[in-house]
Amino acid sequence: MSVTKQSAGHQGDDSGEIVGAVADRASLGRGDPGRKRRFAPDAVSDRVYRGGASACRLACGLLVLLAVLARPALADPAPSFWDPALHLERPDISGLRAIRFLTDDDYPPLNFARSDGTLAGFNVEIARAICEELQIGCTIQARAWDTLVDSLETGKGDAVIASMSAPAALRARIDFTQPYYQTPARFVARKDFSVAEAAPATLAGKSIGVVAGSAHEAYLATFFPGVVRKPYPDFAAMRDALRAGAIEAMFGDGLTLAVWMAGESSADCCAFKGGPYLESRFFGEGIGIAVRKEDSNLRRAMDWALARIAARGAYAEIYRKYFPIGFY
Repeated sequence: MSVTKQSAGHQGDDSGEIVGAVADRASLGRGDPGRKRRFAPDAVSDRVYRGGASACRLACGLLVLLAVLARPALADPAPSFWDPALHLERPDISGLRAIRFLTDDDYPPLNFARSDGTLAGFNVEIARAICEELQIGCTIQARAWDTLVDSLETGKGDAVIASMSAPAALRARIDFTQPYYQTPARFVARKDFSVAEAAPATLAGKSIGVVAGSAHEAYLATFFPGVVRKPYPDFAAMRDALRAGAIEAMFGDGLTLAVWMAGESSADCCAFKGGPYLESRFFGEGIGIAVRKEDSNLRRAMDWALARIAARGAYAEIYRKYFPIGFY
């Protein structure tokens, strides 16, 4: 069985340039988890570097890290997926000496390899924060995306933290923690766009770019029937159309759009309008950490640790580090 990764991050074009990726979350987390092309920006894609994964591990990872760390932090609030009034009991993990996390290393800014080969990214730091909260040892090993589930099931690791969606077919094999992030849909427009807030009435008659065949196009057709939909084959074409003034706004994956706007290639042109839009039947139910079915105690321990990380502000700190422009 192949596995789908929740979209976010970047795709490299033929020259190796980092560009945003848009994926269709109508197909993420629903039905059979189809393996998609890595980082491809179309509606049925996952994550591919057309310039080559090996080149990306050094170049893309370093570029994303420098872009994230060099940009001043903004005041966008961090999301919260945990009820502060809900006090979970810490499970007994006395028999657990360490957690062996598995991820992959070509999905910046979620998980990627720096130029020296060390792992970094939002997912990687969340994994380390979990181990710190549980006060146990932690290892994080990168493996090929296609091998992650099999590696988990055969005992080569204890948990997978790699932005893996959780469709029913995969949940029949493995378990997941509660979601620790979601990827909502958002509108993005140039900063001189005359509409102050996106709504069906205010956007009626406006030309809105969207990736053809995507969940985002289906959402627009359902909830924003008055807009003039302009479908594009991929994110790069849609982005270029917005910059050229061929469309008035675009609608897509909020995380991808936020990373693009935080990068130099956007030239600080654009901003979010309205949203976030989180309807699960279009955009999925969120991303959790995968564990084996029999490791329910580990799953509960990580749920407890994630709630504690959020309560003490560590989650927000990590989120703002990698997403200076928040996508919620």
